[in-house]
Amino acid sequence: MSENESEDLTAAIKQQFLYLASEARELYLDSEVPLLTSPPTPLTFYRQYVAPNKPVLVRGLTAHWPALSKWSPDYFRKTIGELEVTVTATPNGYADAVTEGKFVMPEEQRMTMSEFLDHLDKGDDSAEVYYIQKQNSNLTEEFTSIISDVEPNLKLGSEAFGRCPDAVNFWMGDGRAITSMHRDHYENLYCVVSGWKKFILIPPTDLPFIPYGEYQAAAYSTDDDGNFHIVDDEEAGQVPWISIDPLKPDLKKYPQYASARPIEVVVQAGETLYLPSLWFHHVQQSHACIAVNYWYDMDFDIRYNYYKFVEKVKEIVS
Repeated sequence: MSENESEDLTAAIKQQFLYLASEARELYLDSEVPLLTSPPTPLTFYRQYVAPNKPVLVRGLTAHWPALSKWSPDYFRKTIGELEVTVTATPNGYADAVTEGKFVMPEEQRMTMSEFLDHLDKGDDSAEVYYIQKQNSNLTEEFTSIISDVEPNLKLGSEAFGRCPDAVNFWMGDGRAITSMHRDHYENLYCVVSGWKKFILIPPTDLPFIPYGEYQAAAYSTDDDGNFHIVDDEEAGQVPWISIDPLKPDLKKYPQYASARPIEVVVQAGETLYLPSLWFHHVQQSHACIAVNYWYDMDFDIRYNYYKFVEKVKEIVS
């Protein structure tokens, strides 16, 4: 194949990427995340949202949770103040994110819940940004004494997905903490208990427009004076991660991102976001926001095959 023929083929494939994304928006994707004012039946939820891989915001799914009226910093100080928990710390709020040309993980620290809340009380005056975000089912592993205030399982999820959650996570942190753009191999039911979370969502059909890079794995580490340093993880080596920040996208460096169509949704206390598997998402939050999410393993079916096919073709023509 000549150089001109190769360039023509690459251009033709990129044009088909645009067609794929536009046809998805025209045929089945919503221009904004729909809001259901009451929980759907598992069958309706599966047919209208899970099967077509579409996000939806649901009110009332957690209305019976005692946590909605109980959970607050004061309640946590009284009930689990002496509980030792795992907390992440960064100097800028970005954990699991590209910083200084590396993929940098947060530093993990152990402290009591009361000590963590003391850090949150400092707000922007704190030089460190603290976040309880350990995604190892920490609600069922570390917060067992308050799990009765919520549920270890959501009936809507288990009946629709046909399985129990793989992990149930507790989230609470600084308003400066930001989750960088990524995607997961999980069906996610994200329940806000207090405050709000703001999601930027991009559908899997926009995958060709999401720039990735290979970055040296690293992690933050603090010295005896509390200063943060980035330390390479030589064993982990290179990590593929999304290169762009949707809050300030560099379209000169990544012009293809202009073809993506992000949608935003704010999840308030008492609301649950169904975040389908493989959807790209970036998350911000209010200060001291509290949330619980349920991860259910996705089905690695024909949708996953198509996604991986597009991913590989994208790599060839990039």
